[in-house]
Amino acid sequence: MASSAAASHVTALQSKHAGLEAKLREEMARPAPDAATIQHLKKQKLRLKEEIGRT
Repeated sequence: MASSAAASHVTALQSKHAGLEAKLREEMARPAPDAATIQHLKKQKLRLKEEIGRT
């Protein structure tokens, strides 16, 4: 049961990570991407990736 909850948590984290990746690609595709937004999204992605690795 606990492993099922952990797997569900990892799936949720991976989904959030994919969403951030999409937002990052979208921002970078803009004619004038906002560097602060890109940096913020990259930091969020990294935190999620680290959390996924710890799980």
